[in-house]
Amino acid sequence: MPVIKPVRGKSPVIPEDCFIAENATIVGEVTMGNQCSVWFSAVVRGDVNFIKMGNKVNVQDGAVIHGTYQKSATTIGNNVSIGHNALVHGCTIHDNVLVGMGSIIMDGSVVESNSIIAAGAVITQNTVVKSGSIYAGVPAKKVKDISKDLISGEINRIADAYIKYSSWFKE
Repeated sequence: MPVIKPVRGKSPVIPEDCFIAENATIVGEVTMGNQCSVWFSAVVRGDVNFIKMGNKVNVQDGAVIHGTYQKSATTIGNNVSIGHNALVHGCTIHDNVLVGMGSIIMDGSVVESNSIIAAGAVITQNTVVKSGSIYAGVPAKKVKDISKDLISGEINRIADAYIKYSSWFKE
């Protein structure tokens, strides 16, 4: 069974249509939208600050979502994929975003809608990723504008795929 527990009197709020893997950890002030999934060995730690996730958010295997005490909460919009082993910390991610595998998004950063953070990218503290951009590298920089094909072909495809994958575990 997953670890789902209150911290300091605040408990996770997880709709029934969400999938939580058996070894995922969700603690504290975490609010999830509909059709979300938290995969194997992922950690969503709302102990030191709140975490709010919209609808259709998937937190893939080994990813960590956290905040900073008395400073930075984490807010994630709708239709967002957090790739395997990514670290999302004290930041804001708007709608329709793909956070690539192994990437890091640090405190105070804002990732605007319809953007892609490339695998392994490091979004340093207080960076603003403009809507419609692809950021890559260490530290991450804008590498190009995103096409409408990438929005529907990758961002939406991955978010929808994880809804399908999670249904396999509910059978």
